[in-house]
Amino acid sequence: MQILSREQIQAWDQYTIYNEPIRSVDLMERAATCCFDWIRAQHWRGHSFKIFCGKGNNGGDGLAIARMLLQAGFSTIIYILENGRPGSPDFQENLQRLHEITTDIHFIQSENIVISITETDIIIDALFGSGLNKPLSGIAALLVEHINSAHAIVVSIDVPSGLFLDKSSKGHPIIVADHTLTFQVYKLCLLVQENAPYIGRIHILDIQLHPGFLKDNIFHKELTEPALIRSIFKPRNEFSHKGNFGHALLITGSYGKIGAAVLATRACMRSGAGLTTVFVPRCGYSILQSVAPEAMVMTDENDEHLSSLPGDLDKYAAIGIGPGIGTEEATQKMVSFIARRYTMPLVIDADALNILSLHKELLTHIPADSILTPHPKEFDRLFGDHTNDFDRLSTATAKAAELKCIIVLKGHHTIIATPGRQIFFNNTGNAGMAKGGSGDVLTGILTALRAQGYESEKAAILGVYIHGLAGDLAASKLSMESMLASDIIEAISLAFPQIY
Repeated sequence: MQILSREQIQAWDQYTIYNEPIRSVDLMERAATCCFDWIRAQHWRGHSFKIFCGKGNNGGDGLAIARMLLQAGFSTIIYILENGRPGSPDFQENLQRLHEITTDIHFIQSENIVISITETDIIIDALFGSGLNKPLSGIAALLVEHINSAHAIVVSIDVPSGLFLDKSSKGHPIIVADHTLTFQVYKLCLLVQENAPYIGRIHILDIQLHPGFLKDNIFHKELTEPALIRSIFKPRNEFSHKGNFGHALLITGSYGKIGAAVLATRACMRSGAGLTTVFVPRCGYSILQSVAPEAMVMTDENDEHLSSLPGDLDKYAAIGIGPGIGTEEATQKMVSFIARRYTMPLVIDADALNILSLHKELLTHIPADSILTPHPKEFDRLFGDHTNDFDRLSTATAKAAELKCIIVLKGHHTIIATPGRQIFFNNTGNAGMAKGGSGDVLTGILTALRAQGYESEKAAILGVYIHGLAGDLAASKLSMESMLASDIIEAISLAFPQIY
C-alpha cells in the first residue's frame, strides 16, 4: 500500500473526478456512505450522535454522514464551527441538503462553548481533515479541548482534527479519537509513534479512488503488505543442500550478556541459514554448545568480552555484529577494525551501534548495503537528538542515502530506509515485543536472510515483516504480556508458511 502526501491525496481526488468521471460532491457522498456503513455496523442504536463539522470538505463529509444518520432514524445533532467565511462548494451543497430534513443545526461562534456531551454520546469529528496546514487556535482549539474532556466515544473522519499529515503536530491541540476512519490508504501521520495517543483504532475505507493514479505516479513511501512480501520471498528448491543457504557468522555476547548471543543464534538458525557460526568470549562457549547444538562456536581469547575477530571473514556469506558485545575498549577496537577493513555488507545492531556512536567517523567506513537496526535512542546517539518522529524519519532517509546503507528504525511501524530514498513501513508486530531480546532475534533473522543471498534491502523488508509476524503469532498464543523474545523465535516456524 502506497503512503501519499497531502498534495498527492488531493491530486488523487482530482484524478478520480476527471477520469471516472464523477462530480466532487458525489465522490464526497461515496466517502460519507462508507463512513455511515461502518458506523451503522457498530450497533450504536440508542446512542445520540453529535457531529462537529468545519466548513471545508471534511466538514462536508460530516454533514453528509449526519444526513444519512438522520434518515436512518438515529438521534443526531449537528454543530458547525463558524469562521466567518463561506464553506467549500461541496460543504454548502451538503448543508442545503441537510436543511431539507432537520433544523437541529447549530453554529459555534464564540469561545463560550456550552455544548453538553455525555459519556453515552457518539462524537463524529469532521472539523479538519487532511488539508490542515496550521495549528488549531482560538475557538477551534477550545472546541477540541471541550470534546476531549467529555470522555465520549470519538470517531474522526480521515484524520483526527489537529493532526498534520506530513509533519509533527507535537504540542498542538488534537482530537483524541477512539476510531479513525481514513480513506483509501494509510496517512503518514497515522504511522508515527508520537501520534499514537490520538488516532485510536484505524480503519481504512475503500472509497474507490481511481486506481490509474497509482500506476501513473511514483511514490517513495510504502506500507509492507503480504503481496510485497511474497514477491520478495524465495521458496527453496527441492534439490537444495545446506551450502545453498549460506554460512552466517554472528559476533555477539559478553559476560552477563551471553543470552543475546543465544537469541541471535537460535533466530538465525530458525530463519534458514545453511550454517551458523557464533563468535563469543570464552565464557559463552559451554552455554552456546548446550542450547544451540546445531551452531558452531568459536571463542575469543578473552574470557569476558570480545577483543579480536575470527580468521578468514571472507568465507562467511553474512556477518551480524553487536548483540550483547558491550563497549569495552578492546571491543571498540574490534568493531573499528571490521568497519574499516571488511567490504561485504554487515548487519549492525545494539552495542555495535553504540560503539559507532562513540566513534562517528566510522559511519563513513561501514560497508555499502550494510543494515543498521537502531531503536530511537540508539538512532539519536548515532545521528543527533530529534524532537519528533518526522524529523527522525527525514534523517533516516538522508543518512541511508548518504551512507549507502539500510536503516531499520525500530518501532510499532518499523521504518526501513533505503539508499534510494524509498521508505517502507512495516505492518506486523505488537507491543508484546517491547521486551529485552527482541532486537537480538531480529539481528539473527536478518543475518540468516543475508546469508541465503537476499539483497540487503529485500532482507530488511522481509526480515522485519517475519519478525513482526512471528511476534503476532506468539502473542496470539501466549498474550502480549507473557510472551518472551524466545517465543518469537519459536513462532518463526509458523510465520514462514503464511507467506508461501
